[in-house]
Amino acid sequence: MTTRESLERLLADAEAESGALERDLASVFEASRSSNADDEHDPEGATIAFERAQLTATLAATRQRAAELRAALVRHDEGGYGICERCGRPIPAARLEVRPDARTCVTCA
Repeated sequence: MTTRESLERLLADAEAESGALERDLASVFEASRSSNADDEHDPEGATIAFERAQLTATLAATRQRAAELRAALVRHDEGGYGICERCGRPIPAARLEVRPDARTCVTCA
């Protein structure tokens, strides 16, 4: 698999996860609208507000990951992928393997 194909696959995964999280969040909002339960004082587990906040934060992180992967694809197409944006040196392959969307080398991070 080429680097571009790998980035595209990761982006597709992030976008699919984002879509699933959006649907889950919409379900939580709908459930809270149709229920008059006092979830703030419910002794049973997490509140709807907590679940909503957790899903919102996870969705934001997933959207950010997708944006970073899109930017990595642009860098790849323009010939700058794998080059540190600060020092101009190559980003080690091990770092790119762990963080394919890395913009900087470890030293500059």
